Amino acid sequence: MANQNRNQNKNPNSNGNTTPHEEDFNLTETRPSLGGGRISGNDRFGTAFDLVEQMNYLYVRVLKAKELPDRIQAPVIEISVKDKAKSGNNGLIGMIVVDAIDVPRRVPPDSPLAPEWYRLENVKGERVAGELMFAVWMGTQADEAFSEAWHLDATSVNGDGVASIRSKVYLSPRLWYLRVNVIEAQELQLGDKNRQQPEILVRATLGNMILRTKISQSKNVNPLWNEDLMFTVAEPFEEQLVLCVEEKIGNTNKKDELGQCVIFLQGVEKRMDFKPPISRWYNLQKHTVSENGQRNVSGLNSRVHLRISLDGGYHVLDELTHYSSDLRATARQLWKPSIGVLELGILNAQNLTAMKTKDGRGFTDAYCVAKYGQKWIRTRTILSSFDPKWNEQYTWEVFDPCTVITIGVFDNCQLQGGKGVGKDSRIGKVRIRLSTLETNRVYTHLYPLIVLSPSGVKKMGEIQLAVRFSCASLLNMLTMYCQPLLPNIHYLHPLSCHQIEILRHQVTQIVSTRLSRAEPPLRKEVVEYMLDVGSNMWSVRRSKANHYRIARIMSVVVKLIKWFDQICTWSNPLITVLVHVLFLAFVCFPWMLLSTVFLYLFLIGTWNYRLRPRHPPHMDVRLSQADTAQNDELDEEFDTFPTSQKQIDVVKIESYWIEGADGFRRFGDSRGEVL
Repeated sequence: MANQNRNQNKNPNSNGNTTPHEEDFNLTETRPSLGGGRISGNDRFGTAFDLVEQMNYLYVRVLKAKELPDRIQAPVIEISVKDKAKSGNNGLIGMIVVDAIDVPRRVPPDSPLAPEWYRLENVKGERVAGELMFAVWMGTQADEAFSEAWHLDATSVNGDGVASIRSKVYLSPRLWYLRVNVIEAQELQLGDKNRQQPEILVRATLGNMILRTKISQSKNVNPLWNEDLMFTVAEPFEEQLVLCVEEKIGNTNKKDELGQCVIFLQGVEKRMDFKPPISRWYNLQKHTVSENGQRNVSGLNSRVHLRISLDGGYHVLDELTHYSSDLRATARQLWKPSIGVLELGILNAQNLTAMKTKDGRGFTDAYCVAKYGQKWIRTRTILSSFDPKWNEQYTWEVFDPCTVITIGVFDNCQLQGGKGVGKDSRIGKVRIRLSTLETNRVYTHLYPLIVLSPSGVKKMGEIQLAVRFSCASLLNMLTMYCQPLLPNIHYLHPLSCHQIEILRHQVTQIVSTRLSRAEPPLRKEVVEYMLDVGSNMWSVRRSKANHYRIARIMSVVVKLIKWFDQICTWSNPLITVLVHVLFLAFVCFPWMLLSTVFLYLFLIGTWNYRLRPRHPPHMDVRLSQADTAQNDELDEEFDTFPTSQKQIDVVKIESYWIEGADGFRRFGDSRGEVL
């Protein structure tokens, strides 16, 4: 492998007055030798795999053998054919020794090297029966055989763990919002015909998601609802929608089923706007189970009136809105051409924390996952290394500059051996906002992997990334800034915050389930961490951070009020006279007002452009109040719901503290639990 250039230069824009503790969480600019030293950090003309350090590999492609008494197993450059049933030299069938000097070097896009037949020899160099066909060459990670090749460290992994250490690319399923408008039902047959004013509702089931309408206000056998129920569904629409009309019996939770219908989603109307879909009547059926367990279905005269549609005009939110990596609508007809290409080089990580122990020794099997849009990538797993080197490069199409790419580092716990085998452990996460990147410039930085634990903020290591955003047309990119963030239907017919949270929960379940069925699987805990599941939970620390942000904005208004008061009181006569002269000028020449305002804004923008940051922004532990969080605040934030604290007095104390801090949570504890 090529030696890594570890000469790292400190960021020239960093504050030199920071303390050593604060310096640990800063972004560090680096100067790695990208592309084998062929390009510099500002090179505009890149080639394949030019954002990573070149790594040399010896490739041996074994195709087949003939006239052998048993199966084969090929080690590295001294290729031996052995009998697995025998041990030691007794199991050696034959071998081929290839001189490393004679191994050719292949550079893509050259065609693959043609394999050849080689005669086997014994340890004395004498020919034996049997031949082996293989090809051997020197190459880099740009070789197309790299992703499917068995790496040398894979020999220490047994069983199904071998597949889980390879690099793979995944695609999220195409998601739609399913809108079910329950209008009415007719001629329902009640279980008790003498019951007056029945309370009737509709229960909709799709997979493991269940939604219910409100109880109809018309207390008869022809109830009316006109209520929308929304689900998230994924192509190819394998699940069925089951609607069940139920009658609530008394004040109990017991419900009597009055009929149900099953709807196949393949025939549901797809729409790109908000025009009402065609309504249809669906006949209800009665499902009963006989004494012998046989399920019987009988038709009814009852029916239900529905409008069902797949709304393709919305963007299905799988991430938080301010961290979204894709903002396009579901319907492809509404997509606009891409504005550029995002390239990411995942170079290496440094000083990772030990995540597992074996024989009293800590170790980490690290791999990276990156998500942008529907495309997920997973690097290969580097075994037992605190400073893993990946040097893998990936590309994405960019349709909106106001998007974010997320890179996470995880510990692979699916390999045999070691303690803690189970869920993959999270090491840290990095986000890069494309709108903060200069086009056609290569950014190489060491990003600290910062996590917040019950013991406080902690640095788990650093990851070195190379990022380049190439824009095809500057005009098209500037046009995107003049358009709304989400598709127009989000503003014309917005979804409520409660609906968005429910639908996003459905999305995370669908995506995590679909990707966990891939080979190798992208595990559920990894997907949920990348999609920030549960990150919108309220906590004291987050409320304090939001309070200080609002206070910082309001401080500008307070300063303007104080400045105006100083003018009125003539605290500084010179400034007061200048303001009055400017006011009289605007009164006499009102057409100068707008031109002066625009000139002032232009000068401010020009000045700020000179002082713009030269590196992407990173997590600010001060802004998030992570570095000053108290122990009781962290206990509250990481506590489960309902509480897992043994001492209920501690929870009550937290409740009283919250009541004193903000009165709108007067009767709840810090998790919103009613006491």
